[in-house]
Amino acid sequence: MKGLLKGLAAFGFIATLGATTARAQSLMTFGAGGGITIPSGSTSDALKTGWNAEGVFQYKPATSPVGLQIDGMYQQLKASDAAIALDPTADKSNIWSATGNVVFWFPVAKETKVHPYILGGGGIYNLKFKETTGADTSFTKFGINAGAGFDFDIQRSAAVFVEGRFHNVFISGGNVHFIPITAGFRFKT
Repeated sequence: MKGLLKGLAAFGFIATLGATTARAQSLMTFGAGGGITIPSGSTSDALKTGWNAEGVFQYKPATSPVGLQIDGMYQQLKASDAAIALDPTADKSNIWSATGNVVFWFPVAKETKVHPYILGGGGIYNLKFKETTGADTSFTKFGINAGAGFDFDIQRSAAVFVEGRFHNVFISGGNVHFIPITAGFRFKT
């Protein structure tokens, strides 16, 4: 874990030193989106593909390709047939998260409308497992995520984004893994 954080910090520092393109001013964006969430690894044994919704804030300094993203996400995944066979009361899982991420935008020509980026970071995840009986189990844990995406400028102050990330939530007895694929709008200030 410490190695991952040190690696992200080193990557951000090196990328900042190597920045060759800059915008005239810092850029802040606010956005929202939604999409599908795919459970992976052993998580896919218990849950089916579901849906997600996201609210996002980004900050990119004028002289650096490295910035920050803070986001909140909600995921809902239904219990798989195998999980229901083991526990007939299994219903669905809700995952709330708040993450902070380092974002690296790849340098592109000024007139380019497509802006690829990678991001990674960590945050807090609240997992709630609901049963058809109305009972539920809930806990909050730390997790990490990493992914990539594209911003597509549709006008000077707005963009469409498409992003995929891998999330790993640390729980005892095995981790929870899922991949949200999200599309939405960003509004630039």
